[in-house]
Amino acid sequence: MTRRRLPIGLQTFRELREENCYYVDKTGFIVRLLEKGKHYFLSRPRRFGKSLFLDTLKELFEGSEALFAGLHVHDRWDWSVRHPVVRLSFGGGHFGEPGYVRTSATEQLTAAERRLGVASGQPTGAEHLTAPGRFARLLEALHERTGRRVVVLVDEYDKPILDALEVPDVARANRDFLRGLYGVIKDSDADVRFTFLTGVSRFSKVSVFSGLNNLTDLTLDPRYSTVCGYTEEDLDTVFAPELPGLDRGRIRAWYNGYSWRGAEKVYNPFDILLLFDKREFGAYWFETGTPTFLVDTLFRRRVGTPSLDGMLTSGDLLSSFDVGAVVTEALLFQTGYLTIAGEEEVGDERLYRLGYPNREVRQSLNRVLLRRLVQDTGSQTANSVRLARLLEAGDGAGLRELFHAFFASIPYEWYTNNDIAHYEGYYASVFYSYFAALGYEVAVEESSSRGRLDMAVRAHGRVYLFEFKVAETAPPGSALAQLRARGYADKYRASGSPVHLIGVEFSRETRNVTAFEMADA
Repeated sequence: MTRRRLPIGLQTFRELREENCYYVDKTGFIVRLLEKGKHYFLSRPRRFGKSLFLDTLKELFEGSEALFAGLHVHDRWDWSVRHPVVRLSFGGGHFGEPGYVRTSATEQLTAAERRLGVASGQPTGAEHLTAPGRFARLLEALHERTGRRVVVLVDEYDKPILDALEVPDVARANRDFLRGLYGVIKDSDADVRFTFLTGVSRFSKVSVFSGLNNLTDLTLDPRYSTVCGYTEEDLDTVFAPELPGLDRGRIRAWYNGYSWRGAEKVYNPFDILLLFDKREFGAYWFETGTPTFLVDTLFRRRVGTPSLDGMLTSGDLLSSFDVGAVVTEALLFQTGYLTIAGEEEVGDERLYRLGYPNREVRQSLNRVLLRRLVQDTGSQTANSVRLARLLEAGDGAGLRELFHAFFASIPYEWYTNNDIAHYEGYYASVFYSYFAALGYEVAVEESSSRGRLDMAVRAHGRVYLFEFKVAETAPPGSALAQLRARGYADKYRASGSPVHLIGVEFSRETRNVTAFEMADA
């Protein structure tokens, strides 16, 4: 197969097709959508191909037949019919300023009127129309002029709210403005052929879409789980020319794993394209955005890093997102830092177990959280390097010295100014984040017939089993004694790897490790 141009950063379907770029055909989903309904919504994390999908819809409805040669939809589409398309995007600009969203919407409506040849929505000698009024007039005028109903595409519908979450009054004002704007789509239903809105978050229908309550939400529909992202088959077929020289299993471990309830998990396209371009592994997607708000929220709510992998939540909570009421699970899931790892039925309710999608996210997020925990980036790197060498050598004395020195180096002010440092999970979180940030396989709260193991770490052909205790609430030596008494090592011996038991005791008074006992299982 011939190598093609990698469509890095391209969100324009026309350019992608005309420049002979690799393209994963998603047009089969469009055919299905048109057969099933009319108004749709999709939430996916950033850089997953939402904008490209919208642009594909635009070119299809505008009748750009040549661009679709060889694609699934080509022979299933009536190319003699063309529909006017109104596309709004709130991806540009920062909406933390009062009134900015109104200005942006007005500018976009003016540009749409000019491009589509419709007179301005401001009638001569009359009061200025509101943005929703102008939007409604545009849809009506296009329908009347062309005789075809209008296609409405909205990209990053939620960014004006997300940008202003730290300024709640502005966020609420932006939300209320958008509610009125999007409500036009339902009120103008007779003028609308098809609607597709995309964004990162799933704000509740009551908060944003109360005026557009006929939207079909595709976010957790298994039939559309791969509408964005690349599948294993896509890599092995479309991108086959790029695979030689790269470890296929390592690609999977680093970048695959996103799930929206479908049978197949998907890759983030941004990661894959940059991997094929640079020919080396890196946290490409993660590094394009600093999750400051996310980290601040986790610390404010005292969410320990070990608890992130394995969160159990309901579908309602995954879509519970509004100004001043951001549910932790929804925030992590919708932004792409956690994904659906499993499902289970409890009574009549379906619950979802969340987990890190892949090595990139697990390793990178824990590095960011660790920086916030330790407040010393320089020593963090040095400690990580030393930790890796000690684990490889199975050096228990060195591990104890390392963690004791680390906790001792944290300034007193960090404890007095941060509530999270006053609960015992903080200490276990530091251990977990160090291991996870190095890319090691870490499991927490593993169940057995005798209880739950606090933490298991696989590193350099060894298995380390941890039990954590607070010195003020447990007898000395009880952590290691519990590991032995409950036989946690039994399930790991079959692997043939050396198994080490480590009991760690912390003191709330000294804010440090008071005991670190290691023994072979």
